[in-house]
Amino acid sequence: MASNENRIAGDRRVLITGATGFIGSWIVKQFIERGEQPWVYDLDVEPRRLRVLLDEDQLSRVHFIRGDILSFDDLERAVADHGVTHIIHLAALQVPACAANPLLGARVNVIGTLNVFEIARRRRDTVRRVVYASSAAVYGPEEKYEGKTIPEGAPPTPLTHYGVFKQANEGSARIYAQTDGISSAALRPGTVYGAGRDQGMTSGPTKAIKATVAGRPYAIRFTGGFDMQYARDTAELFLRAAEATIPGAKVYTLRGAVVQMDEFLNALASVLPDSKRLIQAAGPQLPVAFDFDDSAIARDLGDPPRTPLEQGVRETAEIFERQLRAGTLDTRDLDV
Repeated sequence: MASNENRIAGDRRVLITGATGFIGSWIVKQFIERGEQPWVYDLDVEPRRLRVLLDEDQLSRVHFIRGDILSFDDLERAVADHGVTHIIHLAALQVPACAANPLLGARVNVIGTLNVFEIARRRRDTVRRVVYASSAAVYGPEEKYEGKTIPEGAPPTPLTHYGVFKQANEGSARIYAQTDGISSAALRPGTVYGAGRDQGMTSGPTKAIKATVAGRPYAIRFTGGFDMQYARDTAELFLRAAEATIPGAKVYTLRGAVVQMDEFLNALASVLPDSKRLIQAAGPQLPVAFDFDDSAIARDLGDPPRTPLEQGVRETAEIFERQLRAGTLDTRDLDV
């Protein structure tokens, strides 16, 4: 793991774009639990997901800045006014939204990321590092890699607009490193799960946990193999990537629990037995490979955290159960 001298502290100020989203909320939680004070830049500053993870005292320590990732001036003003030294960029539209409206997807996911890097270039006297979310969706389906563990450096062959946009961002980061010396790290998560995951093609496993807690039937819309990464582990790796002082444009593929759908359903049933009668899975294999080598991130940032699948399911269920008892469990996402 990164040494203490590299930890984000002291004069370092972190701006997180898209931080009221799922992964962003878990990253904010990590910062707050470390005693850090993150600045949150998001078009939606209603902390709906953050309220699932933080109490009111913790939430009061988060600085919210309402802004659009497509507004270059607003984003640059936020960076300048708050003395930002590190940017963790998460603002993006996910696979279904990009498929439904590729032009909007390109503006948000590609132009929005270019805004971040261009501001880092213009403000490189203060901004030291950019960490941003890429995705395992840059890879094609499993059969393109002959069913083998995909090594670091394997050629991307995305089959979705979303994956193509993420691949473009990795290329842009490489150019900014070469021409302007901008230090960056891209993280490629797979199927991230945990409380707060309520959107996207791979939100099904989390919704299945929530549905079981709520006593509702639910159908996951894909089958086959996938890589389940617990949100807390993913957030920890984003923080490590931000803490690092490695130059250049690094790209890291993440790995969690590589499972088949039946294995996930069995793990869910071991924690929540009612899932056997409530949850089913049907549909095609996801069009993205799922068995990845993560040796690069282990080499550069230390052994990645890997919460056992049953433990992650249990912790997620416990959060949903607390919400159910409090009357705050929002199940509207189960109907989408």
